[in-house]
Amino acid sequence: MSNVATTAAAPAAPPAVETVRIKVDGRDLEVPKLMPDWQGRLQPTTMIQACQVAGVEVPHYCYHPKLPVAGNCRMCLIEFGTPMMGPDRKPVLNEDGSPRIARSVLPYEPGTPRGAIACATPIAPGMELYPGSEATRQMREAVLESLLINHPLDCPICDQAGECKLQEYSLEHGQAASRFAETKVHKPKAVNLGPRIVLDDERCILCTRCIRFTRDIAGDDALGIVNRGSYNTIAAWKEGAFDNNYTLNTVDLCPVGALTSRDFRFKMRVWFLKETRSVCTSCATGCNILIGSREGVIHRYEPRENDAVNGPWMCDAGRLNYKWIGRPDRLTEVLRRSPEGTRERIPWETALRELGARLAAAPHGSVAIIASARQTTEELHLLRTLADRHGALTDSVARTGEADALLVSADRNPNANGARITGIAFTEMGIRIPEIADGIRSGRITTLLVFGEDVTRHGIGPDLLGRLPLLVVSDLLPNATTAAAHYLLPGCAHAEKRGTFVNGKGRLQRFLKAVEAPGDARPEWEFLLELVDGVGRGGIPNIETLFQRMTGSVPALSGIEWAALGDHGVTLNL
Repeated sequence: MSNVATTAAAPAAPPAVETVRIKVDGRDLEVPKLMPDWQGRLQPTTMIQACQVAGVEVPHYCYHPKLPVAGNCRMCLIEFGTPMMGPDRKPVLNEDGSPRIARSVLPYEPGTPRGAIACATPIAPGMELYPGSEATRQMREAVLESLLINHPLDCPICDQAGECKLQEYSLEHGQAASRFAETKVHKPKAVNLGPRIVLDDERCILCTRCIRFTRDIAGDDALGIVNRGSYNTIAAWKEGAFDNNYTLNTVDLCPVGALTSRDFRFKMRVWFLKETRSVCTSCATGCNILIGSREGVIHRYEPRENDAVNGPWMCDAGRLNYKWIGRPDRLTEVLRRSPEGTRERIPWETALRELGARLAAAPHGSVAIIASARQTTEELHLLRTLADRHGALTDSVARTGEADALLVSADRNPNANGARITGIAFTEMGIRIPEIADGIRSGRITTLLVFGEDVTRHGIGPDLLGRLPLLVVSDLLPNATTAAAHYLLPGCAHAEKRGTFVNGKGRLQRFLKAVEAPGDARPEWEFLLELVDGVGRGGIPNIETLFQRMTGSVPALSGIEWAALGDHGVTLNL
């Protein structure tokens, strides 16, 4: 008789984290001996990481946790001390038995404290760090004074205002008056570094974040420093040559407003923007983003850090993929086409009541649904429920492009896995569309529901759509399919509703509503729920309730709660 249950080895406990005891501003602290570097490899913990563990902010410009350490801005200089060693190489002790600490001083001027750049200096046992000392404050003031020597006083017009570390640190560590009496060095302004990036060389403090990102993350060694001394400038190998799919990340990285986005430049002060946590819909990667909007208008997308998906980066194509949401030709009215071909505007209630009656009267198996893998998981689940009720054929449209080695996925649908786990689509998306087209051609399919796709570009041409007694289309922008619809239902962009996507690696992520939809447009999940449940607007629960209802019937989502998704999502076992 097997006794596996009693003899099975218990899971090995994770190895204990080796720590180092130091002091930060007089406070005893145990910090890990090793911490991840920019590539996630364990390396000796640096002073700046130790201060972060202690909850002490150390000002910095060139340091970024996701970039190689350069140590060239010097802003993170802090005073420190190490245990004093006697001639016998044993620690020198105070009268109370504690180790005596020798504060580091300049070798040629022993009365002057010597700082160390916290971004590149590893800690050692017994070390004491003094990020709040008077000597550290003076070091920061001196570094800031040096950085500001040639920096122009552009703050009132600089587009980085509100997000400028030079401005913020000047307030904390700067001096009210400049001692610099000479003429400032003037450098090129408004240089077209690339098609999406404008460089103001006078503002640059040569932190080289942009160079390191472009070389080490994007893999495009397009930027460098030219000239000498005070005439140093950032440059591409020729003007306009900085052109890869990740250039706009350098705008996020630039701490001083030297690099600005041609798209966002002078468009809006950042403190006027409302930030909403969302997910990019440009491909299956599902980069986490912040939507910056004001008064119902979206002004920019920025990456939101999630190490499980995109780190702190996103591609330029995804970042600029928001302008269509505000297009003036958005569909904003619920329309019904008469037998004579004219269209009239009708209320949502009338449209859903009539559609409910016509679907109820449709013979079983005469309905087909073509959904979009750009819809939310909740909407796809409701469409699956509707399809089951009417014995409908379902599918979604595959959308592919060229992938790259960093973030861009070949699958251009943000929720292809959502379409699969809800049963709307199969592993090979679009495989049933020819069958649906044949069904329309033979007269077996008499009702077609299309969501967010122009099916005339995917095998169901206008001639087939014209044979249908009932074509219901929900979309955001006009196309050949919406032109043929008997009922046209205006839907919402992801920025105009809440919901979830499942990315290409099975990460279930939620996104929030940033702006209101135009006109009569409504989130698809709202009116689909009315159609499925036969309730009016008053009976609509919130998205959280719908999500929990979905997780109760979709096996891949079993046991997941809306609150557990948090800001970074959870990974499914697909």
